[in-house]
Amino acid sequence: MTIRVMVADDHAVVRGGLEQLLATASDIELAGVATDGEEAVSVAAELRPDVILMDLSMPGLDGVEATRRIVAGNPEACVVVLTSFSDSRRILDALEAGASGYLLKHAGPDELLGAIRAAAVGDAPLDPKAARVLLESRKAGRPGRQLSAREEEVLRLVAGGLANKQIARKLEITERTVKAHLTNIFGRLGVTDRTQAALWAQEHLPPTEGG
Repeated sequence: MTIRVMVADDHAVVRGGLEQLLATASDIELAGVATDGEEAVSVAAELRPDVILMDLSMPGLDGVEATRRIVAGNPEACVVVLTSFSDSRRILDALEAGASGYLLKHAGPDELLGAIRAAAVGDAPLDPKAARVLLESRKAGRPGRQLSAREEEVLRLVAGGLANKQIARKLEITERTVKAHLTNIFGRLGVTDRTQAALWAQEHLPPTEGG
């Protein structure tokens, strides 16, 4: 299966570099580009790519609001932020807007391609620095939403070793919805993968009745 990727960035050099990088991967193709937030929303709606690489700082509509509109129009959209900003406010704002991942532009080629593949199958790629900032902001007491009842349910199933497809079947929801919940869960907990989330669940979630 070929992963169709859309790039949203206002810098031509960045777009060109990403296009060259994507061309080196046999399982990834460039589906389209956008040069600002407004264009990103319209192109994403038209092309419905598998993964959208979204810059945050763009003229007019910024990446956070573009992400929010894209996800509102298509809840199954998979937006991975690719930016130079690593402050907690932008990270949290992007995840709250519905981003599936958060990467920094100094990421290496293999790391970026790996993140695209991870996002396409439902994981939430987070740059280690971004994850650390997110975790530190939680420790500092920055206000944030707690896990919803459904997110806690999904997290318990992840901790139980279930795959996304099994979780979707058990909860009678789509795999895309499971992926969206996992993105939110990873962001809330400040973790970067399922294993860390499962460990967090084992340490912090109270046992269920009969369990």
